[in-house]
Parts: sequence; C-alpha cells; structure tokens
Amino acid sequence: MTESVLVVPGDGVGREVVPAAIEVLEAVADLEFVEADAGDRVKRETGEALPEETYRRAGEADATLFGAAGETAADVVLPLREAVDSFANVRPVRAYPGVDALRPETDLAFVRENTEGVYAGIESEVADGVTTLTRVITEEASRRIAEFGFDYAADNGYDDVTVAHKANVMRATDGRFLDGVAAVAEERAERDAAGADYEPALMDALATDLVVRPEEYGVVICPNLAGDVLSDLAAGLVGGLGLLPSANVGAGNGLFEPVHGSAPDIAGEGVANPAATVLSAAMLLEHLGEEEAAARVRTAVEGVLADGPRTPDLGGDASTAAVTDAIVARL
Repeated sequence: MTESVLVVPGDGVGREVVPAAIEVLEAVADLEFVEADAGDRVKRETGEALPEETYRRAGEADATLFGAAGETAADVVLPLREAVDSFANVRPVRAYPGVDALRPETDLAFVRENTEGVYAGIESEVADGVTTLTRVITEEASRRIAEFGFDYAADNGYDDVTVAHKANVMRATDGRFLDGVAAVAEERAERDAAGADYEPALMDALATDLVVRPEEYGVVICPNLAGDVLSDLAAGLVGGLGLLPSANVGAGNGLFEPVHGSAPDIAGEGVANPAATVLSAAMLLEHLGEEEAAARVRTAVEGVLADGPRTPDLGGDASTAAVTDAIVARL
C-alpha cells in the first residue's frame, strides 16, 4: 500500500524548500502526496491560520511534511503536532564535512517533550497589567519522553544521555520531570535495557558547556522550552539553522519540518538552503520504514554539502533549485 504524505508548505521559505524536498522524495520512494495549506497567508484569505481540513488531513495521513509559518506559528505548528498525536520532538545536530562549522566535532540530538511545559499555552490576565503563564509538567509525559529518549540513544549509537532541567529553581515542575526520568532509568536498569545511564544538567550551565565541549554530549532529553532554545543554540555550532531537521513523532503518525522557520528576510529570493527540509524528509522516510531510501538521501545531502553547490548561508552563491538539482543528481 502506498503511504500518503500530507504536504503543507506554509509561509516564507517553506514554499521554496518543501517543493525541493518533494523532488528528492519522488526520486527515491513511491509516495502519495496530498497538499494542504496553513499560515499567515491562509489566515489573511480565510480568517483562520489552520483550516479544519488541514488539521484533519494531518491526522489521517501516514506522515506530514511541513515548511514554516510566520506570525501564526503558534496557531499552526502546535495544533499540527497535536493532530499527529506527537509527544516527542527530535532535533539532530551534526557538523558536516565541507561546512565551515564552529565546532566540527558536534554530533548530538535533542529529544524534546512536545506536549506540555510552558508551550501548553495556558496564559491568563489575572488583573489589569498582570498576566500569568502556567507551566504544566506531568509524571506520564515525563516518563514517556524519558523512555523515548533512552530508546533513541540506544537505537542510534549514542552512549551519552543528558537530561536538561532547572530543578534548583523550578523545584516542583522540573523536580517532577527529573523524578520521571529517574524512575524510567531505574526500571530499564532492572530489566537490563540499553541506555539507562544519564547525567542531569542545569540547562543554563548546559548552554555554556554545549558550546565549549559539544563532543561530550550525545542525546539531550529536555522539557519543551529548553529543547527549543538549546537546539537553536547548538545550530550555531554546525553552520546554522539551515542544517537542522526535526521530527515530531507519536505512536504512529509524524510531522516533519525544518527548524529554521519562515525566514522572511530571504523569502522569495530563491536562495533558501533546502538541506534542513530534505533531511527532515529523510527522517520522514525512516518513520515510514524506508530506511534504505532515507540513508540514500542523507548521503546525497552530505555529498552536496561537502562538494557544493552551496547556498549563501553556507558561503556559496547557489540557488535553492541548483542545490536541489545537485542532490537529485547524486541520487
């Protein structure tokens, strides 16, 4: 049976890099693509950033490839992650040969809890000029992301697992997060499962240490906001956000998107780096069980990053189309 992939280009450079990723996917796999839309432009035209039909199709598809949203990002991305029942956001951060990286030894992955924390969006105005944000941390979600993170480390050959937290200040919420991780690690150790060892790290100190010693880290399990911020920081170690893919995964479905956002400063110029979206498409293939095709795509991207052509963010002058053509040619 042919798997169906919902394609949501969204705003800004999403409308340039998503078609590039589709070209690559068509070169390696037999997939059925269904297009829908969301974002700023859709809100201007229809009054809603995420049409109900797009939300429904995301839940029905085998996977969704998403580009970016601009000002309406919170109204699009968070509900789409909910539509695919995603609880984990995976953001690999690697330095590639041929790319001028600040820390070429970097090879790690952030496993970010995707459903709660401050991103649960519970905000209130309690008095005139006074607003609050409720931070939600549950035992169930903490245990679930810990289990996923330990499995991800074992499956992908990472020996080091770090758990980011700020339990010295947020004692109740991050304390619960750490307790959930510790309970899972203890249970895994009792059944002799792989990947039960980990080190807790205060997230602010971790931000410094990632820059100074990235080679000492493998998988970093994070609450929602910390995972978002720390992975963007780590992007600066390897050449920028144009190289970071991501996967939002649940029990069966998944949403795959570049980390870089809509990049309005270069939207429409045809020079956006498609690498992050193409690598997100490789993660999509892996999710669908197409491991060989995913490996081929990654190899092709790595070859183009090493030998060129390169887009301006990596010091070149090539267009999005030229880089895409080079990837497809290697396939």
